[in-house]
Amino acid sequence: MIQRLVTFAAAVLLVCASAAASASATVGATAPDFTLTDSNGKPHALADYKGKVVVLEWNNPDCPFVRKHYGSGNMQKQQAAATAAGAVWLTINSAAGGKQGDLDAAGANAYVAKVGAKQTAYLLDADGKVGHLYGAKTTPHMFVIDKGGVLRYMGGIDSVASTDVDDLTKATQYVPQALAELAAGKPVSVPTAQPYGCSVKYGG
Repeated sequence: MIQRLVTFAAAVLLVCASAAASASATVGATAPDFTLTDSNGKPHALADYKGKVVVLEWNNPDCPFVRKHYGSGNMQKQQAAATAAGAVWLTINSAAGGKQGDLDAAGANAYVAKVGAKQTAYLLDADGKVGHLYGAKTTPHMFVIDKGGVLRYMGGIDSVASTDVDDLTKATQYVPQALAELAAGKPVSVPTAQPYGCSVKYGG
């Protein structure tokens, strides 16, 4: 009887592990659903945006790599172009309380105003659940989800891993490229790329 219980428990754990693995973000598969609250207290569920292209951007205001893209206006330019074309752009902060880049709602709104960000919403993920779900490793770390809810790009914001603003003109900007290809009905030519930046400051 004990042996049967042990075997059953092991089987349950295996099923749970498989389910967790299948729920992770994989290019070409349905993007994992989530719900997060934005800096204005409004909940956002990924499922609510089915039928729209969605961009996810992991953010840490204190990261020099993030500062490069916001200080130069590159991130705001991409956000504005994407949302003008009908996409939803969700910026996500997964920093745990007391860690570098951690913001409360008021702090997030102040940051968005200061840098002139153009995203659809700034989402707070202090417990890191969504960050871990997507395997977000760096700030920035970018994801593009098509209108059918399928993940089509995940990786770095561009092809040159540096904090030097001068490198922007030399780099392939992966998100605008992916968005243009999706809009043209073409497959995304670079579906994955190495993310670079500061590590996401998860708790624990």
